Amino acid sequence: MKHELFRKFLHIACTCLILLLVNSFIEWYKAVFAMVIFTFIAYPVLTLAERIPQYGSIFSERNKGEVKMSLLLLSLMVIVLITVFWGLLGPGWKYIITVAVMVWGLGDAAAALVGKAFGRHFIEHRMIEGKKTVEGTLAMFTLSSLAVFVTTLVYKIAPWYLCLVIALLVAAVCTVVELFSLRGSDTITVPLSAAVSTFIIVSVISYLGG
Repeated sequence: MKHELFRKFLHIACTCLILLLVNSFIEWYKAVFAMVIFTFIAYPVLTLAERIPQYGSIFSERNKGEVKMSLLLLSLMVIVLITVFWGLLGPGWKYIITVAVMVWGLGDAAAALVGKAFGRHFIEHRMIEGKKTVEGTLAMFTLSSLAVFVTTLVYKIAPWYLCLVIALLVAAVCTVVELFSLRGSDTITVPLSAAVSTFIIVSVISYLGG
């Protein structure tokens, strides 16, 4: 649990940094440029740090180079989110970036920590990698729902009851996606599924006059 706590602390730290990044710029391309610069600085630093004997244990790496690869995947995901849901669709959809990052940062952390600490009922399926539990999955759904609900309320996307509907639907999608994500791909699949499902659901509600 000590190692898993540290891993998820990094998740939450990255979440806070990304939210700060998204809300610190007026133009979307400046946010993208800042993310690119951060990646170009952080990647060599991590490469040098790998020479430290305790590096793998400190970051609880399951495979060599896992932290660097996660950094690249996360950076790519954030750049795509900013480009699409801010640059292409306009600032009116910018909140989706926050939704996606919050679901990934909080939901995934809750799934791992609750699953390891309290998980007793394992979910068995040939397409599920590792030991995932009912308890962890429920934690993922609960925290993801809360993250989406609060975010959509803060941004005043819809009345509270529609925000709740959006939150429950998006959380359900992301929970299933996280459950079947393989080899650390949840860094891409979870925020992407959160962003796309939020966009579709909000668009449908708007079309129906909600």
